[in-house]
Amino acid sequence: MPGELRAEEYLRMPGLPTRAELIGGRIIRPAPQSMWHVGMTDLLMWELRRQAPDGLRTARNMAVKLTSQDVPTPDVLVLTAEAHRRREPDNHFFADDIALVVEVVSPESEERDREAKPCLYAAAGIPRFWRAEEGEETDTVFTHELDASTRRYELCGVHRGRLKVTVPYGIEIDLNAVDRY
Repeated sequence: MPGELRAEEYLRMPGLPTRAELIGGRIIRPAPQSMWHVGMTDLLMWELRRQAPDGLRTARNMAVKLTSQDVPTPDVLVLTAEAHRRREPDNHFFADDIALVVEVVSPESEERDREAKPCLYAAAGIPRFWRAEEGEETDTVFTHELDASTRRYELCGVHRGRLKVTVPYGIEIDLNAVDRY
């Protein structure tokens, strides 16, 4: 369709804002983040990094080339150490590099973070997806695992106050600590 970009063109574009994404061949420019979004992203990224075993690393706001027209920029990624060290390409990763992708939902990104992006990540074969949402009384992280036969995510857990999982590695995070980040 006219006006749709290809991933290769998008990844060579200079001057894109941090957190811009290519979804369905169209550039999505990010809205300003709330303090909660910044805090939750930092909390999850730093705790995932601190608790990661050898062989896994974390990154934030890095593009992931999924298809010829889809290059989302997840809030947090857990990826292989090899991909993290790779010099070329240095501005994006590939689905095979990723163990976990995390989206922190904002009002402007609700539909993308709840519907569109999880479908793209699952279709690309990324094994785990987490979605963090701000609550009135407590924040929530929904953890999902890929069903390889259907290429869809299955809900594995709903975590309020404390997140504790064993995959992709043993992780325990006090979600109430978001205000410290």
